[in-house]
Amino acid sequence: MKTDHPFKEQRSHPDTARILGHIVDCNGSRATIASTTGSRDQALAAELSVGKLITIKVGKSRIVALVYSMQCPSELWSETSGNTMHFQVELVGEIRDDEGDVVFSAGISDYPRLGDPAHNIRAEDLDAIYSVTGVNPIKIGHLSQNADIAASISADALLNRHFAIVGTTGVGKSTAVSLIVNRVVEACPDLRVLILDPHNEFAAAFKEKAHLIDTEHLDLPFWLFRLEEFAEVIFRGRQTVVEEIDALRELIAEAKRDFRGASDSARVYRRADQSVITSDTPIPYRMADLLALIDERIGQLDRREEKPFLRSLKVRIQSAINDPRFRFMFSSNTIMDNISDILRDIFRIPGDGRPITSFQLSGIPSEVVNAVASVLCRLAFEIALWSNGAMRILVLCEEAHRYVPADKELGFYPTRQAVARIAKEGRKYGVGLGVVTQRPGELDPTILSQCSTVFAMRLANDHDQEIIRSAISNSSSSTTSFLSSIGNGEAIAFGEAVPVPMRMCFERLRRHDLPRTSSNNRKKFRGSRSSDGLPDIDFIVQQMRHTEMPMSTTGMSPEMKASLQPELDSLRPFGLADEMDDEEQTLPPSMPAEAGEKAERPRTNSVRDFTFRSLKRRD
Repeated sequence: MKTDHPFKEQRSHPDTARILGHIVDCNGSRATIASTTGSRDQALAAELSVGKLITIKVGKSRIVALVYSMQCPSELWSETSGNTMHFQVELVGEIRDDEGDVVFSAGISDYPRLGDPAHNIRAEDLDAIYSVTGVNPIKIGHLSQNADIAASISADALLNRHFAIVGTTGVGKSTAVSLIVNRVVEACPDLRVLILDPHNEFAAAFKEKAHLIDTEHLDLPFWLFRLEEFAEVIFRGRQTVVEEIDALRELIAEAKRDFRGASDSARVYRRADQSVITSDTPIPYRMADLLALIDERIGQLDRREEKPFLRSLKVRIQSAINDPRFRFMFSSNTIMDNISDILRDIFRIPGDGRPITSFQLSGIPSEVVNAVASVLCRLAFEIALWSNGAMRILVLCEEAHRYVPADKELGFYPTRQAVARIAKEGRKYGVGLGVVTQRPGELDPTILSQCSTVFAMRLANDHDQEIIRSAISNSSSSTTSFLSSIGNGEAIAFGEAVPVPMRMCFERLRRHDLPRTSSNNRKKFRGSRSSDGLPDIDFIVQQMRHTEMPMSTTGMSPEMKASLQPELDSLRPFGLADEMDDEEQTLPPSMPAEAGEKAERPRTNSVRDFTFRSLKRRD
């Protein structure tokens, strides 16, 4: 039973030794605690600092409050006489003793009264506040306030509701990612993780748990790309030409029907069972067929106005085919319907003890990285969708502001669409999204707002801090005011995976488990070296070119450019050939054209063979 004199009640209370001060002001969400030096409160109050949790005794419950500001009302500090201190706190929740158990609730049933005492929080109360009672709790560190209290999160809430890790460069975001992913995979063995790694730094962090895919082992055939994604590749990120895209839409669908064995009559009358095949249907087709179909249209008399655009389109496609940087798309000489094998390899089905796939994107041309990211995110969602949620997938986007920038005019729309679809609908089908960025202000706010758990590490930029405040519904200015000053490896965690906003330190990883880029390891360089031990510049140039043969400025070998020169000249009146000349690529040595070839439409599966055969025929 409460008394009318809380001071009298507390004088006989065993917690009086922990008193920090008393309530002198209170509203619905905040309160002010007053303490005077020279009194019994002095020793404990002197240890109080911004960011600490305290409790306020109210009847049989204890109100949990967070200190966010400290003041000396007189604005003077005396070493000889008493000083009055004011602590502004934000009310966080309520603790009750329920039959011997300490139970925390985020709601407050009874607010503090003037004069109620504030106490230094007990360890068991801290443990009750931050304990995770959901399924699959995982430990990722400890509380900043008390290193003996574990910082735990709910793995299921983290995956089902998406999460974000934000922080400026060098604060430990990649280390936090490595720690969280490792712990989540241990707690959820059925989970598959796809990491878009632009810096190739997670190979060292996951070791035997990860399946690494780099440009040397990447097999992402061109026919898996949708029309917009394929156009992004052949136009190299430039503005597309409507006439060329329209022609490509029809011709790719026709080439896919040819691969499926449709007869000429079926193509003419467009039977119902064939009409469902579009340019976006994930069915293989031969690049030889596509180029042959373009040739057929060029030769038709009733399409004279389309010829310049068709010729330009053909040059673009041939340039991409012969660009060594696009080997991951066009390397296979035999086209086959191996989509199942590709998906098994990327999404680890079965996992064979390696449930993580790290896609190392640094070797992919920058102008088509967005297209590759679009393909991977789209496939992840479609696998989860068509498996009716039986596949649990986590897509982790490092440097996410590259793929979904805040400016709608920047980036690649299909990538933005694929990531947004996971963010908005993924939880229904078991696919989660993790975004990692150093500039949340440059990330699409819609994507960030869909992340129900955020680990905010140090952010020095005011705009970035404001983005975090606005994106997290249950955060407050008092909690996020620490973002500019927290240390490396420290974060403020908000959202569904934690009971209340939590200031924590991530667990330290062993040195050999830390993520690091392979480019920082000088000992791994296997090329030639100069006399003083530095990498030989000729070897570096050779790697840049991927070939020892000098190339012309069109992105083709001199022989190919000479054979295509008549077509290029015919495009100049339309202003289309200049763009071809501007593309500066390096290509492998040209292959000799085979003699005595027939003039009929080739049926070879070889992309490169057809390119040179068609050039030879025109000569």
